[in-house]
Amino acid sequence: MKTLLLGSDGQVGWQLQRSLAPHGEVVACSRRDCDLTDLDALRLVLRRERPQVIVNAAAYTAVDRAESEGELAWQLNAVVPEVLAGEAAACGALLVHYSTDYVFAGDKIGAYVEDDPVAPLNLYGRSKLAGEAAIRAQRCKSLIFRTSWVFGARGNNFVKTILRLAAERENLRVVNDQIGAPTPAALIATVTGVVLAMLRHGQGMATAEQRLYHLAARRPVSWCEFAQAIVAEALQTPGFALTLAPEGVHPISSAEYPCAAQRPLNSRLDCSRLEQDFGLQMPDWQPYLRRMLQLLALKQRNGY
Repeated sequence: MKTLLLGSDGQVGWQLQRSLAPHGEVVACSRRDCDLTDLDALRLVLRRERPQVIVNAAAYTAVDRAESEGELAWQLNAVVPEVLAGEAAACGALLVHYSTDYVFAGDKIGAYVEDDPVAPLNLYGRSKLAGEAAIRAQRCKSLIFRTSWVFGARGNNFVKTILRLAAERENLRVVNDQIGAPTPAALIATVTGVVLAMLRHGQGMATAEQRLYHLAARRPVSWCEFAQAIVAEALQTPGFALTLAPEGVHPISSAEYPCAAQRPLNSRLDCSRLEQDFGLQMPDWQPYLRRMLQLLALKQRNGY
């Protein structure tokens, strides 16, 4: 099986290179290899490679900046998936795509299931929702995974921001009324590989079949609680010199921390459909955080 992976240099794409390797040839395309703002060039790559599976780990993810860079965010999050889906439909490939908890308004009591009404609050969420709709409209075989609060050792994310601030400050104010599940990039990649393996060796997917799943770690927390956990774990990991203690991370409301883009207060995703269809159980995020910090500390000690 030949897989074309887009966004291979991102935090999820980097992990996917490893999890997809057992399934056959993987053609990994970074931003340098394939300019996603050039749709004709993208089509040429797809038609040249003729993959059986297209995995789209590329996206515009700067939520606040999307409010002022709406055209670019829409291109990467809505138009590119439409092109990928059209090419997948033409050659019979399976398209794997990643979406977000930000397609929801966050006003539900309890975790969101896949069929709940969507109502994104910001341009990033609207662009990702448009990408989902574009894929469905092309009627190609597709797997869409909605995930939340992604973190990993590669790329920029909340964990790395907190580590940087924790080395500079003794006090930090972090929002505590937005709730979601921090989800490791490694978990997303692992689940993707498992699902593809089960589909390949088991029931497969019918022509034009489209599946939507929520994929997030267990144990939702607030951003403030996540920040406190990051600091606590880093203090237990040799190699980090922090001036901030967990009790120095103070909770504030979203109203006290205005941003360009409004965020949903409730980002909890119910992953029951994914777990039941593939016999999985989503793990807690904390062990992944611990391993990530150990890896970052090792890199610091080795000077890279």
